[in-house]
Amino acid sequence: MSSSLRFPAPCPLPARRHRRGGVSASATPASVSPPPPASSVAPSRLEPRVEERSGFWVLKEEFRGGINPQEKIKIEKEPMKFAMEESELAGLAKMSMQEIDASKATKDDVDVRLKWLGLFHRRKHQYGRFMMRLKLPNGVTTSQQTRYLASVIKGYGKEGCADVTTRQNWQIRGVQLPDVPEILQGLADVGLTSLQSGMDNVRNPVGNPLAGIDPHEIVDTRPYTNLLSQLITANGQGNPAFTNLPRKWNVAVVGSHDLFEHPHINDLAYMPAMKNGRFGFNLLVGGFFSPKRCEEAVPLDAWVPGDDVTASCKAVLEAYRDLGTRGNRQKTRMMWLIDELGIEGFRSEVEKRMPQQVLQRSSPEDLVQKNWERRDYLGVHPQKQAGLCFVGLHVPVGRVQAEDMFELARLADVYGSGELRLTVEQNIVIPNIKEAQIEALLNERF
Repeated sequence: MSSSLRFPAPCPLPARRHRRGGVSASATPASVSPPPPASSVAPSRLEPRVEERSGFWVLKEEFRGGINPQEKIKIEKEPMKFAMEESELAGLAKMSMQEIDASKATKDDVDVRLKWLGLFHRRKHQYGRFMMRLKLPNGVTTSQQTRYLASVIKGYGKEGCADVTTRQNWQIRGVQLPDVPEILQGLADVGLTSLQSGMDNVRNPVGNPLAGIDPHEIVDTRPYTNLLSQLITANGQGNPAFTNLPRKWNVAVVGSHDLFEHPHINDLAYMPAMKNGRFGFNLLVGGFFSPKRCEEAVPLDAWVPGDDVTASCKAVLEAYRDLGTRGNRQKTRMMWLIDELGIEGFRSEVEKRMPQQVLQRSSPEDLVQKNWERRDYLGVHPQKQAGLCFVGLHVPVGRVQAEDMFELARLADVYGSGELRLTVEQNIVIPNIKEAQIEALLNERF
């Protein structure tokens, strides 16, 4: 069988030791100094630009001047109705593409609003077919889920394939609209969802791909990324409080010294740190990539205990939702709002939205080691659990076919625990393999 997967050359199991070198990460300055004064911003600028109406968050009329076309589409019809009202999707799925294109409303449904359900119409390159993006907190998936996704894309022949994304996520290609209701039910049956995975929503929460198995991990990020995903999607039911953002928004929880999570390109990143003997996180904000501007996340000068991860995420999201501008799409990511308000001004708005309206200053006790040589997770490596290993597979550009996915599921079942981990570098890790089975796995032909 021809495969796009690659086993790196076998290497001896490395000794369990720390290696130092090139990675540096910090959410706090080298020396603690008094916080700067908040920037001078007119009180009128701090008026929320959205309000709740009939369960959805809507841009107020007085702030609709100069808005971009996507904002106008959101105002014309609430996109989340496709996720929360079955009749909306069912009716659209029964229409032909010719019927859909005959009306601006339904054409906007297909090209824009369905992105709230994770469906992206490939109008220019695969007319009538869609890419479907999932939600997969921390990149953890199962052999059962992988087989289901493989079965979906196999049904589309040469038009079907899948990608491991830069957000530790699966997305499948070749999907046709009439099949979507059945596919969504199939996703639910295996514990997956595509809800709120595109457009002006929070993207997949990322964490350490070696969470729970890394001998040198700082903290297991899986509980935190799962909690964040549950907050953002209301446990998979849809959460309109966070579906009308000015632009897409990314969040990461760091659990490794290696920064496998890429925190500096996230709108919000949780950097592990101790404070007064208590575990928590310093916060970085504003990181993003775009064609016009790329910025690393900057310290918010804030620390939250581990128990306040969801509360702080909610506060940052609400500040961005309420105050972010909605004009030129190239200037609506959260860093542009931080620039306008100043870091102290933005921090003040986040603090106002915390449960007790209190946000502690950052801690100097960063747990990420600043002089740490980034390890390679590809190949064979020992886990923290005695006698077990994980194996990292290279997936060129993240692209896999149906047969690759079936084979990955088989390998995970035969040699591991039926689990796969996706990485932000678009690779795959098979965890929980017994040392005695490594040779047999490496001798597999696929």
